[in-house]
Amino acid sequence: MPDQNHTIPQTMTAIEITEPGGPEVLKATTRPVPRPTGDEVLIRIAAAGVNGPDVLQRKGQYAPPPGASDIPGLEVAGIVVACGEKVKDVQPGAHVAALIPGGGYAEYCTAHATNVLPLPPGLSLVEAAALPETFMTVWLNMFQRGQFKAGDIILIHGGASGIGTTATMLAKAFGAAKIITTVGSEEHREASLKLGADVVVLRKEEDFVEVVKRETDGHGADIIIDIVAGDYIAKNYAAAAMNGRIVQIGVIGGVAKEVDLFPLLSKQLTHIGSTLRQRTPAQKAELINALSEHVLPLVEQGKVKPQIFKTFPLEAASDAHAMLAASAHVGKVVLTTDALTGE
Repeated sequence: MPDQNHTIPQTMTAIEITEPGGPEVLKATTRPVPRPTGDEVLIRIAAAGVNGPDVLQRKGQYAPPPGASDIPGLEVAGIVVACGEKVKDVQPGAHVAALIPGGGYAEYCTAHATNVLPLPPGLSLVEAAALPETFMTVWLNMFQRGQFKAGDIILIHGGASGIGTTATMLAKAFGAAKIITTVGSEEHREASLKLGADVVVLRKEEDFVEVVKRETDGHGADIIIDIVAGDYIAKNYAAAAMNGRIVQIGVIGGVAKEVDLFPLLSKQLTHIGSTLRQRTPAQKAELINALSEHVLPLVEQGKVKPQIFKTFPLEAASDAHAMLAASAHVGKVVLTTDALTGE
């Protein structure tokens, strides 16, 4: 069922990964506009979030799941312009945000109807595009798998990243006893404090293990959110409290070359990890329902909000990735299309 007020073109501009490599391998190309079937909707994309998994895919380190588009991009916001024959709860013309397994760096994409969110009140399309992937990743890993609870002391690495800013805001909203973050600059330190962190560690100048022990009177962190890996793994074990939970969301620091596992045993730690992209539409729908119940009310009240650092036109996706590589951003970088302005 198409939107009678919108003519769907045969082709669209999309960003493809021409070969594994740096930001320069992202190039604009022309692709056929996908068509929704069954339980899918077609979205005219106004904005698309840029995320760490996109960077890994660009480098050739994170292949799309079977059947997913090779175009990067896991979260979008825009207008539904057509629906598959089985879709009942979403109508053409609806302004939505959506979680997708790929295809977001484009002018159109399909999404499973159960993985679509009505645009939360008070959010722009740009802000909404920065919500599904990051907020659902944090809810899945920090709350569901990491079992975060009020009164926990939490350590969040990459406090200025999309994951880090979201985790900080939600930890504050849900009653953390103390929030400690690690960041790379004084500017990021100030931003993290403003979002609710109690203690911010400048990673190039301070040892976060020593700071955590000092700031918790030797107790350590009950839960650690890590997007880094590498040599942070051993340090996380040292910084964790007895029975602490370490949640691995990213691996931007590469592999851990040497790790002493004895602290994992002696402290009875739990070290877990997961990805969102590989989950089925039904599993993602369950997450969206949990997010709608527990987090979207906070968004609507203005207590929690996606942090947008900068937007880039779709065709400048390589510049957006270069910004991520420089770690200069606070919060999210978002790509926009002509649909945002109605051009």
